[in-house]
Amino acid sequence: MSDKETFKQELDARTAEIEQLIGTYLPEETGHQKTIFEAMNYSMKAGGKRLRPMLMQEMCRLFTGTLLEAVIPFMAAVEMIHTSSLVHDDLPCMDDDMMRRGKASTWAEYGEDIGVLTGDALMMYAFETAANAFETSIDPDELSRIGRAMGILARKTGVYGMIGGQTVDVELAGGPIPGDKLEFIYRLKTGALIEASMLIGAVLGGAAEEDCKIVESLAAKIGMAFQIQDDILDVTGSQDVTGKPSGSDEKNKKTTYVTLEGLEKAKKDVEQISTEAIEELNKLPGNNDFLEQLIRALVEVRLEIPLL
Repeated sequence: MSDKETFKQELDARTAEIEQLIGTYLPEETGHQKTIFEAMNYSMKAGGKRLRPMLMQEMCRLFTGTLLEAVIPFMAAVEMIHTSSLVHDDLPCMDDDMMRRGKASTWAEYGEDIGVLTGDALMMYAFETAANAFETSIDPDELSRIGRAMGILARKTGVYGMIGGQTVDVELAGGPIPGDKLEFIYRLKTGALIEASMLIGAVLGGAAEEDCKIVESLAAKIGMAFQIQDDILDVTGSQDVTGKPSGSDEKNKKTTYVTLEGLEKAKKDVEQISTEAIEELNKLPGNNDFLEQLIRALVEVRLEIPLL
């Protein structure tokens, strides 16, 4: 078996493990409001590689050698927040996409009104889920790290993070976007949750402050590479890979890294940014071969990891 095949098997195995962990936090579909529970679970079970919780998990393992119990609620929470953003992105007032990961998008399945509420519900339920981490310890230092992780999650999700990036994206939709603003959108809309994931894993793993700064920097690079690769896949990937019709960005007249820089330069830049991220990863203490392989896989077009 080749190294690529071995990594793919390990990736699938870890994805399945994370899927199971996330499933333990999903709501029961009962009560008068069960429709919202059904829509939340429909959205969360729509697939994806769970890369954000995986990056959080592997960063924790880099510093501790194991997966700490306090990290697990945050892994579920960051995927709920990410899914919330996708539910809202698909709405008619945003990207107006009826398909997500090969299935009807949430609003297309449940209606636009329930689609809006589902995104809201997942966002709030994420923080309720993350708060479960406080029940995993009574040690003051560990509780302090959990509190810091909550703050990171909130800031990277909100107006200084993902939502801030989405705001600029929406305001400039349908027209040309200059490169500096596109980079800002990518850094916040996509990169902020990547940064939150890896930084929370490091913080909960007891990383030193200097190491946390390195983690945040390398995570920003990974986030940029993720988004550029997503732009590439919109042009080159099949619906089986992306879960959305090929050329969705062009249909919506979206400015992307590919439309600004061209396909070949976009591919080269993904490779360059990923290489820089690996260099920063190697500055950190500890060793996590899988994490390094995961980052390197970003430039492997044949692996075709769906980023969303």
